[in-house]
Amino acid sequence: MAARTIVIDHGSGFLKAGLAGWNEPQMVMPSIVNYIPCRENPGPSCARRRVSLGIDVYHPDTFSHPVQRGRILNWEGVEHIWSVVLENHRQEQENSPVMVTESPMREPGDRRKTLEIMFELLDVPSILLADQLEMSLYSSGLLTGVVVDSGYGLTRVQPFQLGRPLASSRKTLEFAGQDLSSYLFSSLFKEDCNHHNLFQLETVTALQMGKCYVPQHLGEALDFLQSMPSGSDENNTYQLPDGTPVELTPLQRLAPEMFFSPQVFDLPGPSISQAVVDTIKACEASVHQLLTSHVVACGGNTLYPGFTTRLYKELTTDHFSSTKTAVWVGSNRNFSVWLGASMMAHLSTYKSEWMTREEYAESMRV
Repeated sequence: MAARTIVIDHGSGFLKAGLAGWNEPQMVMPSIVNYIPCRENPGPSCARRRVSLGIDVYHPDTFSHPVQRGRILNWEGVEHIWSVVLENHRQEQENSPVMVTESPMREPGDRRKTLEIMFELLDVPSILLADQLEMSLYSSGLLTGVVVDSGYGLTRVQPFQLGRPLASSRKTLEFAGQDLSSYLFSSLFKEDCNHHNLFQLETVTALQMGKCYVPQHLGEALDFLQSMPSGSDENNTYQLPDGTPVELTPLQRLAPEMFFSPQVFDLPGPSISQAVVDTIKACEASVHQLLTSHVVACGGNTLYPGFTTRLYKELTTDHFSSTKTAVWVGSNRNFSVWLGASMMAHLSTYKSEWMTREEYAESMRV
């Protein structure tokens, strides 16, 4: 079954999918759908519109994220994305079992709705639902440690001991990649800010990927950038798609600092490093040292230059200087959840947790 299992990790910002056993997902796409009114029968109702993936360049104001802050708000959009994924993989392998990762922020009825879509609408033979943070831990090869996952919608800190989540110590911070994007949108375009403007979207994405970084000391970095003569450093300038040069402010380049100093950006705390400290200290004292030496950083925001170095520095300098501290990072840590699921899909440990179509049908008759 392992070689044919389709693994789907559906996050707030991106969906990652592919066959179990691979070292990276074969499909990575924005978790975005758009609704376009039909020409033949325009109108606001669901029956009079069609749904498709991504952003339609002719109707850029019609797209939305069906998953927000780890919660599924638009099941129709999610179903459409999943159907595209399964259709793509079923061209090579029919009747494949499916493994879907779940957010700890899921609503009580989300699991039931996921099973309904997969079995009744998408006709999968069997399914396994797996915790996202647990899969991130396994991708690092560990069973015990603190997972620090910062993605598009959420930043989450979860300790594990021998594969068991210590749920009472979990921290969830509702600031993440989308908040960094919002800051750049509002500071760059001010009163003309429009999150559905393709020109602005392209600009913000390019800045995040090519110009932003985490300083090791905010005050020193601000002083250094502010002391530089205008136009003296090409890294401080960005050319808009229309050719207009823009000089970035120090805080725009240092925008990922919000993960370590959220108050500077008018965001609620605590910082990500303080959340790690609070999480570890909330656990039994006997596991503090083991958890401190196994901090697993994953998620797209941890790819910003300086992020993991700053996290390690703050943990060792301010909090755990007397104990061994280690921050574990992988080159594909933006895919950690999917990689962990890809590794675990075939293990006999999970054999009893798979649900078949027959078992689902039987449960619905009860």
